[in-house]
Amino acid sequence: EIPWVAWVHQWENVFFSAGVALALCVLTWRYSRRPATIPSGWQNVLELVVEGVDQFLGRVIGKEGRYFTPFIGTLFLYIWLMNLSVLVPFLKSSTSNLNTTAALAMLVFLYVQWIGMRRLGLLGYLDHLAGQPRDLMGWLLVPLMLPIHLLGELIKPLSLSLRLCFNVFAEDVLLAVMVGLGIGISVGMHLPSWAPVPLQLFVIPLILIFSTVQALVFSLLSSVYIALMLPHHEAHH
Repeated sequence: EIPWVAWVHQWENVFFSAGVALALCVLTWRYSRRPATIPSGWQNVLELVVEGVDQFLGRVIGKEGRYFTPFIGTLFLYIWLMNLSVLVPFLKSSTSNLNTTAALAMLVFLYVQWIGMRRLGLLGYLDHLAGQPRDLMGWLLVPLMLPIHLLGELIKPLSLSLRLCFNVFAEDVLLAVMVGLGIGISVGMHLPSWAPVPLQLFVIPLILIFSTVQALVFSLLSSVYIALMLPHHEAHH
């Protein structure tokens, strides 16, 4: 019934996602502003992540992949940390809310379209959406191919947002169910408060795995969408 509590509850996903973004900014700024020649600690971890993302994009996109490492790497770390924030007491995964995942998916959608216009040019971008007609049959199919391509581009952010949201939401529900089950067992059988801890230790590794997989899937699909928008000779290499 307290007004400010109700207001915070209404905007909790914004607060939690902003908190994760701030923590990520502070962490990367702290350990990248004066990098040591021989990395150790968090600098070593960050360099390992950056190198892994760079190699990952090299396999998916090709030689142009390094150009997209900052965007995809930031996207992966941000989503991964938001997925894992449910394990921190008094926090929740902001990615379990459709508003958060829809905003991330819309960001990817706009970025992909911008890349397409920048690399292909406006005429090349329209040619891509029209199915790249090069003969009479291709031009006759433009009225069919253009709506299909436009629909496909619009479906991509929808699928990205729904997949991430519902998978992370299921993880949160699983954690909540196991916590409630542990409390019920502890109270019903008059056990000490630490007795249900082994039950939670079973869930935490699953959340770690699922959260990482979902961040990887979102990043992989985003990389594929970028690769499909690049000129064919770049995508081929």
